[in-house]
Amino acid sequence: MKKNIGNVERVIRVIAGAGITSLAFWGPKSPWALLGIIFLVTGIVGWCPPYALLGISTRKEK
Repeated sequence: MKKNIGNVERVIRVIAGAGITSLAFWGPKSPWALLGIIFLVTGIVGWCPPYALLGISTRKEK
């Protein structure tokens, strides 16, 4: 797995994922809030499957 998510996007995904996932525990308690786990995991891992399929990369190569 080659990383295809840049550092800034990773931070944004982790923050957004944690916020959306927290809605499952505080707030409207909707099962849709668990979709935030996808953002959280892709942000931590640094690889996004749809980006890989479409050939997109926001990561700057060194």
